[in-house]
Amino acid sequence: MTDTRGQHTSEQPSAGRPEGGEPRGGILVGRPFGVPIYVTPSWFVIAALITWVFGGRLTDVLPELGATRYLVSFCFAVAFYASVLVHELAHTWVALRYKLTVRRIQLHFFGGVSEIEQEAPTPAREFWLAFVGPLLSLVLGGLFYLALDAVESDTVPGVLIAGLMVSNLVVAGFNLLPGLPLDGGRMLRALVWGVTGRPMAGTVAAAWVGRLLALVVLFGLPLFSASQDPEQSTGGSLVDGVLAAVLAVIIWNGATGSVRNARLREVLPGITVRELARRSIDVPSDTPLGEALRRAREARAGAIVVVDGRGDPIGVVKEAAVSAVPEHRRPWVAVGAMARDLEPGLRLDVGLTGEELLAALRRNPASEYLVVRPDGTAYGVLAVSDLERRLNAALARR
Repeated sequence: MTDTRGQHTSEQPSAGRPEGGEPRGGILVGRPFGVPIYVTPSWFVIAALITWVFGGRLTDVLPELGATRYLVSFCFAVAFYASVLVHELAHTWVALRYKLTVRRIQLHFFGGVSEIEQEAPTPAREFWLAFVGPLLSLVLGGLFYLALDAVESDTVPGVLIAGLMVSNLVVAGFNLLPGLPLDGGRMLRALVWGVTGRPMAGTVAAAWVGRLLALVVLFGLPLFSASQDPEQSTGGSLVDGVLAAVLAVIIWNGATGSVRNARLREVLPGITVRELARRSIDVPSDTPLGEALRRAREARAGAIVVVDGRGDPIGVVKEAAVSAVPEHRRPWVAVGAMARDLEPGLRLDVGLTGEELLAALRRNPASEYLVVRPDGTAYGVLAVSDLERRLNAALARR
């Protein structure tokens, strides 16, 4: 499954995100093509679940394995997610060929995701970027099918190869369903975009199909499972229902998020740092917080910048830190204790707009940034909370 950040799931900057670097992505396991691959903690949950379920099935097929069946099952889980990784690497390779930035690949509970920063520039490239993942899964399924001729079906290699063949075909088939956020939904979006000439029309069409798919999964999956095993226990039915509900929620939210983020792309060009920046005042680091706030009120400023003895900015006072200090303590707390040092990435050019602004915020997540003029002098302070409110208000009007 692709996750084209600039196009479908461009995330709004959040002051709640950990500051000082990339958001946590799990355990780093490699960097093929220079793109980091993370295994999230939820992968270990699904690996354990696959080991337990597949191990139970092996009891009927290979009863002589005994407890060793769980080791075989774990090997299957690892091999299956290796296939998922190949699926995601296909998306990544095509994205890099199209000169698109891939932020990272994540393997998680429900498979994997390739986080691609920009939108594909044409519907044809969008189509191939989405299609290549399921295509590789189909190829893997075919290769495993051919490999079955070389092994006995009632052996450990035979069972593993058969399982990988079926699982890759299921991954391909599921991702080809024509609704966002699945790869098939992005292919449908590309087709509608190509016919109408409007990316937004493609997004809306594929998102509504995605919502319909969510309802089909929610009600259809438990019914299908029950029809395949009429004597299924109550516990098994409950597990099927829960999994169907979780999948449906993921698909529904992904489709809704795709529309929201497509609208965000339409709004972004009108967002400028110059317009959003708050007026600020400069104070030395040993200034009492209460006094700094008094000066800010008098100057009708919404931010406080800490300066050194030469008057050069060295930090920005964090709004959240100020709010956490009781009013009676503010005369006794220096502003320097409330400020974050101005690292290079926390200085934003006053001319930044739209996608360039969001890219700068992603590279160096923080709650406040110093906005500077081309000559390096301070223009004001950008609070991420102001940007979030502006984006939410703009999206609400559309």
